[in-house]
Amino acid sequence: MRVGAPREIKNNEFRVGLTPSSIAELSHAGHQTFVEKGAGEGAGVSDAEYLAVGATLVEAAAELYERADLVVKVKEPQPEEIRLLRPEQVLFTYLHLAASADLTRALMASGAHCIAYETVTSPNGGLPLLAPMSEIAGRLAPQMGARFLERQEGGRGVLLSGAPGVPPAEVLILGAGSVGAQAAAIAMGMGANVLAADRNTDALRRLSATLGPAIRTIYSTKTSIAESIRRADVVICAALTPGARAPILVTRDMLKTMKRGAVIVDVAIDQGGCCETSRPTSHSDPVYTVDGVLHYCVTNMPGVVPRTSTFALNNATLPFVLALANKGWRKALKDDPYLRAGLEISAGAVVSAPVAAAHGLSFTLNDDVK
Repeated sequence: MRVGAPREIKNNEFRVGLTPSSIAELSHAGHQTFVEKGAGEGAGVSDAEYLAVGATLVEAAAELYERADLVVKVKEPQPEEIRLLRPEQVLFTYLHLAASADLTRALMASGAHCIAYETVTSPNGGLPLLAPMSEIAGRLAPQMGARFLERQEGGRGVLLSGAPGVPPAEVLILGAGSVGAQAAAIAMGMGANVLAADRNTDALRRLSATLGPAIRTIYSTKTSIAESIRRADVVICAALTPGARAPILVTRDMLKTMKRGAVIVDVAIDQGGCCETSRPTSHSDPVYTVDGVLHYCVTNMPGVVPRTSTFALNNATLPFVLALANKGWRKALKDDPYLRAGLEISAGAVVSAPVAAAHGLSFTLNDDVK
């Protein structure tokens, strides 16, 4: 199979879909690989490294999309990339379609088969391709909260750890899954007072068992969130419904009760965000203010540490990329129901129930991948 990795063009996105070690594995399996020139530079990977493991470098994205049967990316394709997709081509990347009707319809029109990293599952019910980026985003979230609490960034002028005789910042984490657990560990390590909320009591138990008595947990209800948010200096939104739009946990009315200069870090913004006032931002313009509260809603948070993120992502995606290349997408999905869970659009049809429900579209079971 011909497998291609284009250069990412989303704002300040420097990750790359395939590392040289992944290219080497594909080459060893007999596949032809294409990499757009400069695709790995942002992650510290040179064109020479790709050449050394058998990749063919191409000058432009148009040539790569024309030659590749399987396109492996990191972020959802931008409009100029969608125009390059063709029927029967396979796209393997993060999509987050429940947050964007326009993207969903554009990919339907392309005729391509689109497999989303974030909805590929595992035998234990996990999300193995979302997990590494969730972990990194979770670790970054307190860092970003601490940065934008600084006065020159528009925040309250509060140090997350506090100081002798001065209490530390209050950090509220909404969601105790992968993102929330990582965020809690880092925030506590930075010296903050941390409160985690979730409706999954098992997740709260795991958090308490891992982090000990210093972590405070509450069962998530509208009342408990409304009471806790008034005391928070930083709110980290980390709730996720796989494949569907994120739940709205912070309403505009709640926002009005928060401290002026407090910070919301909405890690769930890829799936629409957990705050009613959240809207996507970019690394070049990461925050905006509503009712005196700073909102950090960057849709590709791990892109700020592209080398770490690229290698962590490839460690997870490579077995699936090899399966798609070795078997072809139809057989790979038939053989692996967990990979099949990632198929969201196929030949113009939406084959993901949560995506269809999010946008009021009809849902079609694809006969080829039953």
